[in-house]
Amino acid sequence: MKETKSIWKNGQLIPWKDATTHVLTHALHYGTAVFEGIRAYETPKGPAIFRAQEHYQRLLDSAKIYCMPNEYNVEQMIQATQELIKDNELKSCYIRPLLYYGYGEMGLNPRKNKTELVIAAWEWGSYLGEEGLESGIRCKMSSWTRLDSRIMPPLAKATANYANSALAKTEAIDCGFDEAILLNTNGYVAEGPGENLFLVKNGILYSVPPEENALQGITCQSAIDIAKNFGIPTQYKRMIRDELFLADELFFTGTAAEITPIREIDGRIIGTGKRGPITEKIQTKFFQAVKGQDPAYSHWLTQV
Repeated sequence: MKETKSIWKNGQLIPWKDATTHVLTHALHYGTAVFEGIRAYETPKGPAIFRAQEHYQRLLDSAKIYCMPNEYNVEQMIQATQELIKDNELKSCYIRPLLYYGYGEMGLNPRKNKTELVIAAWEWGSYLGEEGLESGIRCKMSSWTRLDSRIMPPLAKATANYANSALAKTEAIDCGFDEAILLNTNGYVAEGPGENLFLVKNGILYSVPPEENALQGITCQSAIDIAKNFGIPTQYKRMIRDELFLADELFFTGTAAEITPIREIDGRIIGTGKRGPITEKIQTKFFQAVKGQDPAYSHWLTQV
Protein backbone atom coordinates (compact mmCIF):
# COMPACT_ATOMS: atom_id res chain seq x y z
CA MET A 1 0.00 0.00 0.00
CA LYS A 2 1.31 3.43 -0.94
CA GLU A 3 1.08 5.78 2.03
CA THR A 4 -0.34 9.26 1.55
CA LYS A 5 0.13 12.46 3.53
CA SER A 6 -2.97 12.43 5.70
CA ILE A 7 -6.04 10.57 6.95
CA TRP A 8 -9.30 12.19 8.07
CA LYS A 9 -10.25 11.14 11.61
CA ASN A 10 -13.11 12.41 13.75
CA GLY A 11 -13.37 15.78 12.04
CA GLN A 12 -9.77 16.63 11.23
CA LEU A 13 -6.87 15.68 8.98
CA ILE A 14 -3.99 13.98 10.77
CA PRO A 15 -0.66 12.62 9.45
CA TRP A 16 -0.91 9.09 8.00
CA LYS A 17 1.62 7.75 10.54
CA ASP A 18 -0.42 9.15 13.43
CA ALA A 19 -3.65 7.40 12.44
CA THR A 20 -3.33 4.76 15.16
CA THR A 21 -5.64 3.12 17.66
CA HIS A 22 -5.31 1.26 20.96
CA VAL A 23 -4.78 -2.51 20.87
CA LEU A 24 -7.88 -2.91 23.07
CA THR A 25 -10.13 -1.08 20.64
CA HIS A 26 -13.52 -2.79 20.69
CA ALA A 27 -13.76 -3.21 16.91
CA LEU A 28 -10.40 -4.99 16.80
CA HIS A 29 -11.64 -7.69 19.18
CA TYR A 30 -15.29 -8.05 18.21
CA GLY A 31 -15.61 -6.83 14.62
CA THR A 32 -17.89 -3.96 15.64
CA ALA A 33 -17.29 -1.72 12.64
CA VAL A 34 -18.90 -0.87 9.32
CA PHE A 35 -17.14 0.46 6.26
CA GLU A 36 -17.34 1.42 2.62
CA GLY A 37 -15.15 0.98 -0.43
CA ILE A 38 -15.30 3.98 -2.80
CA ARG A 39 -13.22 5.09 -5.77
CA ALA A 40 -12.38 8.47 -7.16
CA TYR A 41 -11.33 8.60 -10.81
CA GLU A 42 -9.30 11.07 -12.80
CA THR A 43 -11.55 13.03 -15.15
CA PRO A 44 -11.05 16.02 -17.48
CA LYS A 45 -12.38 18.23 -14.66
CA GLY A 46 -10.10 16.72 -12.00
CA PRO A 47 -10.70 13.85 -9.57
CA ALA A 48 -14.32 12.79 -9.11
CA ILE A 49 -15.83 10.47 -6.50
CA PHE A 50 -17.97 7.69 -7.97
CA ARG A 51 -21.49 7.63 -6.53
CA ALA A 52 -20.44 9.27 -3.27
CA GLN A 53 -24.02 9.85 -2.11
CA GLU A 54 -24.98 6.21 -2.48
CA HIS A 55 -21.85 4.90 -0.80
CA TYR A 56 -22.13 7.10 2.25
CA GLN A 57 -25.85 6.42 2.55
CA ARG A 58 -25.04 2.70 2.58
CA LEU A 59 -22.50 3.37 5.35
CA LEU A 60 -25.26 5.00 7.40
CA ASP A 61 -27.61 2.12 6.58
CA SER A 62 -25.01 -0.39 7.78
CA ALA A 63 -24.59 1.62 10.99
CA LYS A 64 -28.37 1.64 11.47
CA ILE A 65 -28.57 -2.13 11.17
CA TYR A 66 -25.89 -2.41 13.86
CA CYS A 67 -27.45 0.36 16.01
CA MET A 68 -24.21 2.34 15.82
CA PRO A 69 -24.44 6.06 16.60
CA ASN A 70 -22.79 8.46 14.17
CA GLU A 71 -22.68 12.25 14.33
CA TYR A 72 -21.91 12.83 10.64
CA ASN A 73 -24.37 12.99 7.76
CA VAL A 74 -23.79 12.09 4.11
CA GLU A 75 -22.89 15.61 2.99
CA GLN A 76 -20.41 16.08 5.82
CA MET A 77 -18.67 12.82 4.94
CA ILE A 78 -18.52 13.75 1.25
CA GLN A 79 -17.00 17.12 2.14
CA ALA A 80 -14.45 15.39 4.38
CA THR A 81 -13.53 13.06 1.50
CA GLN A 82 -13.11 15.96 -0.90
CA GLU A 83 -10.86 17.69 1.64
CA LEU A 84 -8.83 14.52 2.08
CA ILE A 85 -8.27 13.99 -1.65
CA LYS A 86 -7.22 17.59 -2.11
CA ASP A 87 -4.82 17.48 0.82
CA ASN A 88 -3.16 14.35 -0.57
CA GLU A 89 -3.14 15.73 -4.15
CA LEU A 90 -4.59 12.50 -5.51
CA LYS A 91 -5.76 12.31 -9.12
CA SER A 92 -7.46 8.96 -8.61
CA CYS A 93 -7.71 6.78 -5.52
CA TYR A 94 -9.45 4.16 -3.45
CA ILE A 95 -11.35 5.57 -0.45
CA ARG A 96 -11.98 3.68 2.79
CA PRO A 97 -14.39 5.16 5.36
CA LEU A 98 -14.59 3.15 8.59
CA LEU A 99 -17.03 3.73 11.44
CA TYR A 100 -16.08 1.72 14.51
CA TYR A 101 -16.43 1.34 18.25
CA GLY A 102 -13.20 2.58 19.74
CA TYR A 103 -11.21 2.09 22.94
CA GLY A 104 -13.09 2.11 26.23
CA GLU A 105 -14.51 -1.02 27.81
CA MET A 106 -14.13 -4.64 26.77
CA GLY A 107 -17.02 -7.11 26.62
CA LEU A 108 -19.65 -7.86 24.04
CA ASN A 109 -21.73 -4.75 24.72
CA PRO A 110 -20.06 -2.02 22.65
CA ARG A 111 -22.30 0.90 23.60
CA LYS A 112 -20.14 2.26 26.42
CA ASN A 113 -17.45 2.93 23.82
CA LYS A 114 -17.30 5.98 21.57
CA THR A 115 -17.80 5.48 17.85
CA GLU A 116 -15.02 6.88 15.70
CA LEU A 117 -14.96 7.70 12.00
CA VAL A 118 -11.90 7.57 9.79
CA ILE A 119 -11.59 8.13 6.05
CA ALA A 120 -8.41 7.12 4.23
CA ALA A 121 -7.51 7.39 0.54
CA TRP A 122 -4.60 6.02 -1.45
CA GLU A 123 -3.61 5.08 -4.98
CA TRP A 124 -4.81 1.57 -5.84
CA GLY A 125 -4.95 -0.01 -9.26
CA SER A 126 -7.17 -2.85 -10.44
CA TYR A 127 -7.96 -5.22 -7.57
CA LEU A 128 -7.94 -8.36 -9.71
CA GLY A 129 -5.25 -7.14 -12.11
CA GLU A 130 -5.22 -5.24 -15.38
CA GLU A 131 -4.96 -8.51 -17.28
CA GLY A 132 -8.02 -9.78 -15.44
CA LEU A 133 -10.06 -6.79 -16.65
CA GLU A 134 -9.31 -7.73 -20.25
CA SER A 135 -8.84 -11.51 -20.27
CA GLY A 136 -10.92 -12.58 -17.30
CA ILE A 137 -10.07 -14.41 -14.10
CA ARG A 138 -10.17 -18.00 -12.82
CA CYS A 139 -12.55 -18.75 -9.94
CA LYS A 140 -13.13 -21.53 -7.44
CA MET A 141 -16.47 -22.50 -5.96
CA SER A 142 -15.75 -21.96 -2.29
CA SER A 143 -16.14 -24.59 0.40
CA TRP A 144 -17.21 -21.73 2.65
CA THR A 145 -20.86 -20.61 2.69
CA ARG A 146 -21.99 -17.00 2.43
CA LEU A 147 -23.37 -15.61 5.68
CA ASP A 148 -27.10 -16.01 6.14
CA SER A 149 -29.38 -13.23 7.39
CA ARG A 150 -30.27 -15.41 10.38
CA ILE A 151 -26.59 -15.42 11.38
CA MET A 152 -25.27 -11.97 10.43
CA PRO A 153 -26.93 -9.11 8.49
CA PRO A 154 -25.58 -9.56 4.93
CA LEU A 155 -26.91 -6.20 3.75
CA ALA A 156 -24.65 -4.41 6.24
CA LYS A 157 -21.10 -3.84 5.06
CA ALA A 158 -19.66 -4.85 8.42
CA THR A 159 -16.05 -5.79 9.07
CA ALA A 160 -17.16 -8.95 10.89
CA ASN A 161 -18.81 -10.25 7.71
CA TYR A 162 -15.51 -10.08 5.86
CA ALA A 163 -13.89 -12.78 7.97
CA ASN A 164 -16.14 -15.05 5.89
CA SER A 165 -14.86 -13.37 2.73
CA ALA A 166 -11.22 -13.63 3.78
CA LEU A 167 -11.55 -17.39 4.34
CA ALA A 168 -13.03 -17.83 0.86
CA LYS A 169 -10.44 -15.58 -0.78
CA THR A 170 -7.40 -17.23 0.82
CA GLU A 171 -8.74 -20.70 0.04
CA ALA A 172 -9.13 -19.77 -3.63
CA ILE A 173 -5.62 -18.33 -3.84
CA ASP A 174 -4.09 -21.31 -2.03
CA CYS A 175 -5.76 -23.58 -4.60
CA GLY A 176 -4.26 -21.60 -7.49
CA PHE A 177 -7.28 -19.48 -8.44
CA ASP A 178 -7.78 -15.71 -8.58
CA GLU A 179 -11.07 -15.45 -6.70
CA ALA A 180 -13.88 -17.41 -5.06
CA ILE A 181 -17.63 -17.73 -5.58
CA LEU A 182 -19.79 -18.46 -2.53
CA LEU A 183 -23.12 -20.24 -2.31
CA ASN A 184 -25.65 -19.36 0.39
CA THR A 185 -27.01 -21.70 3.07
CA ASN A 186 -29.75 -22.88 0.67
CA GLY A 187 -27.20 -23.87 -1.98
CA TYR A 188 -27.89 -20.99 -4.36
CA VAL A 189 -25.30 -18.60 -5.76
CA ALA A 190 -24.65 -15.62 -3.49
CA GLU A 191 -21.59 -13.57 -4.52
CA GLY A 192 -17.82 -13.35 -4.57
CA PRO A 193 -15.88 -12.50 -1.40
CA GLY A 194 -16.16 -8.81 -2.25
CA GLU A 195 -18.09 -8.72 -5.52
CA ASN A 196 -21.55 -9.17 -6.99
CA LEU A 197 -21.94 -11.76 -9.74
CA PHE A 198 -23.58 -11.42 -13.17
CA LEU A 199 -24.51 -14.13 -15.66
CA VAL A 200 -25.27 -13.71 -19.36
CA LYS A 201 -27.30 -16.37 -21.15
CA ASN A 202 -28.95 -16.02 -24.57
CA GLY A 203 -28.53 -12.25 -24.52
CA ILE A 204 -30.17 -11.75 -21.12
CA LEU A 205 -28.25 -10.34 -18.16
CA TYR A 206 -29.01 -11.97 -14.81
CA SER A 207 -27.94 -10.83 -11.35
CA VAL A 208 -28.40 -12.30 -7.88
CA PRO A 209 -31.25 -10.74 -5.83
CA PRO A 210 -30.63 -9.45 -2.27
CA GLU A 211 -32.78 -12.19 -0.77
CA GLU A 212 -30.00 -14.65 -1.68
CA ASN A 213 -27.83 -12.80 0.88
CA ALA A 214 -25.90 -10.83 -1.73
CA LEU A 215 -24.79 -7.34 -0.75
CA GLN A 216 -26.69 -4.59 -2.58
CA GLY A 217 -23.73 -3.44 -4.63
CA ILE A 218 -23.51 0.09 -5.98
CA THR A 219 -21.30 -0.92 -8.91
CA CYS A 220 -23.76 -3.80 -9.41
CA GLN A 221 -26.66 -1.36 -9.78
CA SER A 222 -24.54 0.80 -12.07
CA ALA A 223 -23.92 -2.19 -14.37
CA ILE A 224 -27.68 -2.88 -14.45
CA ASP A 225 -28.39 0.77 -15.32
CA ILE A 226 -25.83 0.68 -18.14
CA ALA A 227 -27.27 -2.56 -19.49
CA LYS A 228 -30.80 -1.11 -19.49
CA ASN A 229 -29.58 1.98 -21.32
CA PHE A 230 -28.16 -0.32 -23.99
CA GLY A 231 -31.49 -2.15 -24.21
CA ILE A 232 -30.04 -5.36 -22.78
CA PRO A 233 -32.77 -7.36 -20.95
CA THR A 234 -31.94 -7.62 -17.23
CA GLN A 235 -33.44 -9.83 -14.54
CA TYR A 236 -32.80 -10.78 -10.93
CA LYS A 237 -32.63 -14.54 -10.73
CA ARG A 238 -31.96 -17.27 -8.21
CA MET A 239 -29.15 -19.39 -9.65
CA ILE A 240 -27.66 -22.79 -8.92
CA ARG A 241 -23.98 -23.57 -9.45
CA ASP A 242 -24.58 -25.54 -12.66
CA GLU A 243 -25.98 -22.45 -14.38
CA LEU A 244 -22.66 -20.69 -13.90
CA PHE A 245 -20.81 -23.48 -15.70
CA LEU A 246 -23.20 -23.20 -18.66
CA ALA A 247 -23.24 -19.40 -18.90
CA ASP A 248 -22.34 -17.57 -22.09
CA GLU A 249 -20.58 -14.93 -19.98
CA LEU A 250 -19.91 -14.23 -16.32
CA PHE A 251 -18.50 -11.17 -14.62
CA PHE A 252 -17.95 -9.64 -11.21
CA THR A 253 -18.77 -6.09 -10.17
CA GLY A 254 -17.53 -4.15 -7.17
CA THR A 255 -15.73 -0.98 -6.14
CA ALA A 256 -12.40 -2.80 -6.02
CA ALA A 257 -13.07 -5.29 -8.86
CA GLU A 258 -14.89 -2.72 -11.04
CA ILE A 259 -16.14 -4.87 -13.99
CA THR A 260 -14.06 -8.05 -14.16
CA PRO A 261 -14.87 -10.98 -16.51
CA ILE A 262 -14.74 -14.58 -15.30
CA ARG A 263 -13.23 -16.99 -17.82
CA GLU A 264 -13.10 -20.21 -15.79
CA ILE A 265 -14.67 -21.89 -12.75
CA ASP A 266 -13.12 -25.04 -11.26
CA GLY A 267 -11.47 -25.98 -14.55
CA ARG A 268 -14.61 -25.36 -16.61
CA ILE A 269 -14.21 -22.75 -19.35
CA ILE A 270 -16.99 -20.17 -19.35
CA GLY A 271 -18.36 -19.37 -22.82
CA THR A 272 -15.45 -18.88 -25.20
CA GLY A 273 -12.97 -18.49 -22.38
CA LYS A 274 -12.63 -14.79 -23.12
CA ARG A 275 -14.35 -11.56 -22.13
CA GLY A 276 -17.78 -11.76 -23.75
CA PRO A 277 -19.36 -9.04 -25.93
CA ILE A 278 -21.99 -7.94 -23.39
CA THR A 279 -19.42 -7.85 -20.59
CA GLU A 280 -17.08 -5.79 -22.76
CA LYS A 281 -19.87 -3.40 -23.74
CA ILE A 282 -20.88 -2.76 -20.12
CA GLN A 283 -17.26 -2.57 -18.95
CA THR A 284 -16.28 -0.05 -21.63
CA LYS A 285 -19.24 2.20 -20.86
CA PHE A 286 -18.59 1.91 -17.12
CA PHE A 287 -15.04 3.23 -17.46
CA GLN A 288 -16.21 5.99 -19.79
CA ALA A 289 -18.81 6.96 -17.17
CA VAL A 290 -16.50 6.99 -14.13
CA LYS A 291 -13.78 8.87 -15.99
CA GLY A 292 -16.17 11.65 -16.98
CA GLN A 293 -16.15 10.77 -20.68
CA ASP A 294 -19.92 10.37 -21.06
CA PRO A 295 -22.12 13.28 -19.89
CA ALA A 296 -25.11 10.96 -19.64
CA TYR A 297 -23.58 9.58 -16.44
CA SER A 298 -22.24 12.82 -14.98
CA HIS A 299 -24.75 12.55 -12.10
CA TRP A 300 -22.72 9.60 -10.79
CA LEU A 301 -19.70 11.83 -10.19
CA THR A 302 -18.94 14.26 -7.38
CA GLN A 303 -16.07 16.52 -8.37
CA VAL A 304 -13.38 17.17 -5.80
